[in-house]
Amino acid sequence: MKAAVFESFGEPSEVLRIRDVPTPEPGPGEVRVRMIASPINPSDLMVVEGRYGVLPTLPSTPGFEGVGVVDKAGPGLMGRLVVGKRVAVINSKGGNWAEYAVIPWRQARPIAADIPDDQAATFFVNPATALAMVRHVLKVPKGEWLLISAAGSTLGKMIIKLGKHDGFKTLCVVRRSEAKAELVALGADAVISSSEGPVPEQVRAITGGDGPRYALDPVGGEAGTAIFRSLGTGGRLIVYGSLTGQSIEVDPRLVISGRRVVEGFWLGFWMRDRSIPASLLLFREIAALIRNDVLTSEIGASYALDDVVPAVREAAAVGRGGKVLLKLPGSSS
Repeated sequence: MKAAVFESFGEPSEVLRIRDVPTPEPGPGEVRVRMIASPINPSDLMVVEGRYGVLPTLPSTPGFEGVGVVDKAGPGLMGRLVVGKRVAVINSKGGNWAEYAVIPWRQARPIAADIPDDQAATFFVNPATALAMVRHVLKVPKGEWLLISAAGSTLGKMIIKLGKHDGFKTLCVVRRSEAKAELVALGADAVISSSEGPVPEQVRAITGGDGPRYALDPVGGEAGTAIFRSLGTGGRLIVYGSLTGQSIEVDPRLVISGRRVVEGFWLGFWMRDRSIPASLLLFREIAALIRNDVLTSEIGASYALDDVVPAVREAAAVGRGGKVLLKLPGSSS
């Protein structure tokens, strides 16, 4: 089969190549999936660059999520139940940028027929992260402000729509002033640009008092530090990424006297603590919110697997429109 492979860490467009590799066989408790499509997420690119929290043994194939049809089950009863079904392919080890992928049967989640392939391909990483952080970890109450950086990202836009649906207010931080109008039109309650002045001052001018109690940051560095300093007394900042690779500066006085909290979130770790019934309920929540156009992904350009190099360049471009998809041979389009 064909797969996108990298043999060393580095710039994705330079180290990724399409290779002919052996078609994998599922072992006990595993299933093989004929892939239809897989998105290019920031986490995928960070793996290839060698900047992700957990890195694979090389050579390796990227791709944490996608959609496909289960074509074979390994030894064991449960995997047979999903053979022939279209599933969200949750690949915690990576490997979905290939014609076939092998995953544990529990990570092959059947997808309803009314959810199209492009949304099924992006069913897990962003929707589950947004829902888990906002509803299950922070539990943002109605009427409260949620401060978010990188608000123009796919995940940021999902959280804006989730805020309108659930009744909390979103205060969005972007780098470019020209990005503000789009987020306001999407439903953001307030949008500020870090290029227009200190973020904490702009935040307090909008929220009043001493700042919001809930915040999310995937950036780190100066952006994450500004988000932390914008928190009000008793505020909680969830850090779920480090796009800059730089540290957040935490003033111990704000932690001690201001009772501000910084905590990390990693979807894979959070999911491991969920029971199977709890995981199924989460997936039903996601499906319902996709149908209601709340957790839908904005889809941009699609590329064939053979065009992985221009695909990763497009995915890394600043200001690109929507999630970039790799369409595999199993796709009907």
